Formats: sequence, structure tokens, C-alpha cells
Amino acid sequence: MAAIRSALTTFLGIQHPLVLAPMGGASGGHLAAAVSNAGGLGLVGASYGDPDWMVQQLSLMQDLNKPWGVGLVMFTVAKRFELLHLALEFGPQVVALSFGDARPFIEPIHQANAKVIVQVHDVDQALYALDAGADALIVQGAEAGGHSLRRSSMPLFPAVRDAVGESVILIGTGGIADGRGMAAAMALGMDGVMMGTRFLACDEALPSERVKNRLLHAVASDTVRTRIFDDVRGISWPAEYSGRAIANQFSESWVGNEQAFSLALDELRPQYERALAADDVGTKAIWAGEVADLIKDVQPARSIVEATLKGYADTVAKLGRTL
Repeated sequence: MAAIRSALTTFLGIQHPLVLAPMGGASGGHLAAAVSNAGGLGLVGASYGDPDWMVQQLSLMQDLNKPWGVGLVMFTVAKRFELLHLALEFGPQVVALSFGDARPFIEPIHQANAKVIVQVHDVDQALYALDAGADALIVQGAEAGGHSLRRSSMPLFPAVRDAVGESVILIGTGGIADGRGMAAAMALGMDGVMMGTRFLACDEALPSERVKNRLLHAVASDTVRTRIFDDVRGISWPAEYSGRAIANQFSESWVGNEQAFSLALDELRPQYERALAADDVGTKAIWAGEVADLIKDVQPARSIVEATLKGYADTVAKLGRTL
């Protein structure tokens, strides 16, 4: 596949403007390495920062001779700043930051000769992140799996581009699972795209076959936005955020019944922990986006990258024939 060039590929030194979302519990070292080796940028999803998990997964990246990075959730890592330094010990070329104030993170990351990419969800966040010193931005629409605000990708992408100007490198994410979505994002002003849910259904992703099979049988209308999966784990997300996951028996019992849910939390938390240990997809969260309709099979990460790039080229060629 011929390389697809953009400001993002030049900035990162990669072949293709395609980034793996740092999905916590899913984007481990094997998946991140596979995406980087396929010419994109693999990000290990260190997320909330389990140090043992980080050491295990980041160790897999040390012999990789391609650019790679790590993703961290700022509002939790800010309370345990040693986790940032742990991540930097493994020499990532990129640190992707999300959900919080990037200012305390910028200097130590730059001192480690890594680039800072900050995820944003509206125009104000984009301007703030740039003022804080971000090198590039991930612009996330609400179609995404996991946590986000409420603005959808199609109007958000050009709004951020208009606000920040042409020189800022932007990566679009949320509602993108193939080359058609990639082409649309690039047309709306993005320099590249990040995909998460599509890579959840790949051989190298960490979740079980049971989880992947549930995703294959899901459609967008099966997803639900809620905070209950965070509350039952005791994770205090900022009030403005909720997360998109595939609905299951647990969410059907408690979404819309939050008062009773709050009263039952002490009982529910150990039950949920047991469900996690048992890989009970009827209870545990499977974070997935509205692109669930588009995912029909589990493939190697390289095949997903190649299919996305071919779909992008085919889409651009088709549009060109309409002119």
C-alpha cells in the first residue's frame, strides 16, 4: 500500500495518518506494536495507570524501531504523577493525554524528548490545550466508544480547524472505522484519524473472544451513554463526561434508575469485581462506539490498517470521478 502523506505523518515520522486509540484494557503492547509496524502510530492504553500492567505492556515496545506512544488519563495520573515518569522511562515518542489539565504534564514530557498530543472535545478545550503547550490535538466526537462530551464529529472537526488555524496538527476520532470515515475526517480538516472500536475486534487486542464476539453482534442502537460503569468501579469522572458502552443486563437494570443504583453501590461493587474476574459480558462494560454496525469480523491489526487505507484511497478516487 502506498504511503498516505499528511502533516501528521511528517510530524510523527510514520507512513500513514492512522493512530490506534489508547483503549484501557484493550490496547496493549502487542496491538500497539502491530499498528506501528503496519505504518501507523500505536498507542498503549495505560489509561488510569496500573504500574504493574504498564511495566508488562510497555516492556513489549522497547525493541520496536518505529514510532509509538502511550495514552494516559490526566485526572487520575495527576494524583500519582510517578506514573507519568514510569511511562517515560520506556521511551515513547508520543504521550497522548486525555481528560484533564495538560499544563503539569507538558514540561516533563518535552524534557523526555516526547511529543504531547492532547485529546479535546470542543473548541474551548482545543484552544486551552494549545495554550498549555500541546504539540497536536486529538479531536473526539461523541460517537466514540468510551468517554466523551456531546458534540458529534462532523460539525466538531471543522469547527476546531477553523478555530485553531491551518498549522495545528489535528487527529479526528469518534465514528471512524474504515477508509470512508478516514476520508470524511480528512475532508473536514483533520490531518489523520484515530480508531478505537474497530481495533477492539482484532487478533492482538487484549479482551477475550467473548468480548470481541459481543461487539461483532452489536449495532449502534445497542450502545448506551452512562456513568454507572464508572461509579461501580469507584472512578470519579468529571461531571460533564459519560461513557458509551454496549448495553447489557447490568446497564438495563440501572440506567434510568440511578437513585436506587446509588443506594445499592456498596453491594454492587463486589459483585461487579467478581463479574470482571469471570469475564461476564452481561455485567462488565464493553466500551464501544456507534461504528459497531460496521464491524463484522475479527482481523489482524495489519489487515485492518491495510483495509482502511485501501478504503480511503477508493473513496478519494470515487469522489474524484464526480468532479
